[in-house]
Amino acid sequence: MATNPPKLKTAISADERLKNLKNIFESKYGESPLFYACAPGRVNLIGEHIDYCGYSVLPMAIEQSILAAVSVNTSETIRLANTNPDYTDFTVSCSEDITIDRDNPKWYYYFLCGVKGIQETLGNARLSGMSCVVDGTIPPSSGLSSSSALVCCSGLVTMEANQKSLSKVALAEICAKCERYIGTEGGGMDQSISFLAERGTAKLIEFQPLRATDVKLPDGAVFVISNCCVEMNKAASSHFNIRVVECRIATKMLAHARRLDPSRLLKLAQVQTELKASLEDMLALVNEVLHPEPYSREEICKALGISSEQFSTDLLSANTQHVTHFRLHQRAKHVYGEAARVLRFKSVCDSEPADSIQLLGELMNQSHASCRDLYECSCPELDQLVDICLKSGAVGSRLTGAGWGGCAVSMVPSEKVESFLRAVRDAYYLPDPRRAAMEKQSLFVTKPGGGAAIFLEG
Repeated sequence: MATNPPKLKTAISADERLKNLKNIFESKYGESPLFYACAPGRVNLIGEHIDYCGYSVLPMAIEQSILAAVSVNTSETIRLANTNPDYTDFTVSCSEDITIDRDNPKWYYYFLCGVKGIQETLGNARLSGMSCVVDGTIPPSSGLSSSSALVCCSGLVTMEANQKSLSKVALAEICAKCERYIGTEGGGMDQSISFLAERGTAKLIEFQPLRATDVKLPDGAVFVISNCCVEMNKAASSHFNIRVVECRIATKMLAHARRLDPSRLLKLAQVQTELKASLEDMLALVNEVLHPEPYSREEICKALGISSEQFSTDLLSANTQHVTHFRLHQRAKHVYGEAARVLRFKSVCDSEPADSIQLLGELMNQSHASCRDLYECSCPELDQLVDICLKSGAVGSRLTGAGWGGCAVSMVPSEKVESFLRAVRDAYYLPDPRRAAMEKQSLFVTKPGGGAAIFLEG
């Protein structure tokens, strides 16, 4: 795999989307783009909410992406526009410190996360001015990583506009870190697959150090994405960060129970590493140490020997200060169980047993049940959609992405795809006029796509 994102010469006029974007750019700014940058969305096949706990995940890039047309100038300003009329234009000076309003997560602040991340990597160097038009085909707030793809595209744009060279791994790590400026405490999966994806293969993404391993998906089945049409913006709500905090507190409680130094440990994977334990051992430890009833702040402070002020400062994030009770047993049980399912999923793909499609489907179903019951990150519409997908011929179906809305991913035997799509359309989309209007962008077969790239006209 090449180290740096590819630069591809392409005939713009032969690509309808690039051609349209070029026309919009020229109408807007009265000049032609210097280059284009693209970063794909992703679907996570298994491994939900465990990347920020230090565990491996198994996503693949999808063909839907964020695409930007860019010109470079000496104005020391960044001008941003979007092909979607719902998203307003924005102009910012790049000669001053770029500020990002995490209480108001507009589309352009995600773009500025990527700009700021690259600027800091370059030692807060003065950046070139840019004019950009952004086009997205990833449904927003759908669990397919539209926001992270926008951050990744922006990071790639800023690197190229300033004639710098960074590896895919470096860009993924920078973009994972800088997306936290908008307030989301993610773990790095979305940015990693956006840069490290390769057409035709899913990837096992491991962290510390970041690396990606090809995972060959079985012949005879395809993956279908279906959107439940409930939107959930991670940065605009506290659901996601509450789960991050609960896992952080569970880490401290398990470490303390086994006489490890809790102050050194932030992720559930670190406890397993310190104890040299198996995932099965960790599940047993969760049952032994953490009670299923919610923990109050007072109980946690007493157990860890910390003050209420320390609890708020060291363990909570800005948008979780209001939370009073924490379900530590359920969250830790999901994380260790899901981490084991990821390893089993890869093992089945590698060994290719005769019943691999059935085995992978069962793992996906177990994953959804755990997300629904232990991590409580589903919603009634997603549960209904997953149930319809299974009744329509999928061997496995589960929520993908943060949850609380967004998409399900289903594994469907190849010979059943057409009947599956018809059945899901009839049962979930057509009875509801709002869903019916969204159906064409909401229900589609996907294949593993390629990673982020620069396009030059030629």
